[in-house]
Amino acid sequence: MDFELTEEQRAFADTARDFAASEFAPHAAQWDREAIFPREAIAKAGELGFCGLYAPERIGGLGMPRLDAALVFEEMAAVDPSTTAFITIHNMATWMLGTWGTDAVCAQWGEDLTAGRKLASYCLTEPGAGSDAGSLKTRAERDGDHYVIHGGKAFISGAGSTDVLVLMARTGGAGPSGISAFAVPADAPGIRYGKKEHKMGWNSQPTRTIDFDGVRIPADHLLGQEGEGFRIAMKGLDGGRINIATCSVGAAQGALNAARRYLHERQQFGKPLASFQALQFKLADMATELVAARQMVRLAASKLDAGHADASTYCAMAKRFATDAGFTVCNEALQLHGGYGYLGDFPLERLLRDARVHQILEGTNEIMRLIVARKLLEGDAELR
Repeated sequence: MDFELTEEQRAFADTARDFAASEFAPHAAQWDREAIFPREAIAKAGELGFCGLYAPERIGGLGMPRLDAALVFEEMAAVDPSTTAFITIHNMATWMLGTWGTDAVCAQWGEDLTAGRKLASYCLTEPGAGSDAGSLKTRAERDGDHYVIHGGKAFISGAGSTDVLVLMARTGGAGPSGISAFAVPADAPGIRYGKKEHKMGWNSQPTRTIDFDGVRIPADHLLGQEGEGFRIAMKGLDGGRINIATCSVGAAQGALNAARRYLHERQQFGKPLASFQALQFKLADMATELVAARQMVRLAASKLDAGHADASTYCAMAKRFATDAGFTVCNEALQLHGGYGYLGDFPLERLLRDARVHQILEGTNEIMRLIVARKLLEGDAELR
């Protein structure tokens, strides 16, 4: 076991850190405050390859391991978890399109997606199908050389501001085996977007419902084969869970960095806060939890890269642990700032709000526990 990063991995992480400092840090608070979707900044990330980190090379992606991609996402999330989280969702949808898309689909969207010139949304959740995604009702009926789509999706990141929708819809009977995946032009006739949701956090990316009313797409926009959509969606979510866990680790690192600086700068009772042992202990616990979460995420990413039989379980464990720990670290960092942490002049309240949703999306943490428990209760299953 080697926990040290290679020179190449460090170089990617350093590049991401410098990019976030120059392109995200000066604007992140404004993007959050004014609910601005920073397409220009995301396009600049695409110029560095950050919009197609693990997408296949056939569509212009870098084809990087998930571990290496996580290093990049963590550095950006330390500055702006919201914008970084959207970039991770875009990466997931782009990987799915590049892996299962037909030559026509890949030629139409692939290189524009990996370059950040166009953006993708992932469309699985419905108003009545969240944790129970296998019960989704959006339907795609074959009609000659086309599919006709009816239904609706909810909580879709980027909806109304992206260019392609990676959509899961039912082509067969009930249950997961009746679901297929499609690439759908985001401006296709019959698509209607709901209002931009007012959210607690993640304000730099829009979230909307999407209604599909007789939307016609060519049959070659099917990803994989009919009936493979749920499997494709879950494979996407394995990486998505690592991604969102990484965003929590990044947010926690950003919060910890801010807390360390503040403890040196702020004085009470004639001494810097850093001299108080109780606060030193608090900082030590935060750092310990953060390092544990980071290593858990990197272990899961390594399992996924290696094609380990239990990779999905490790991804679920990492997502559960890192998103809980990340939120806790952000919350403790805010507490260390006292009243100042509650003000928008400091990044803590934004990091806290952005990190909170990570415990809900890509499968709630309750569902992550269910995935792990089911694996442990399978005969002699062990996780080591």
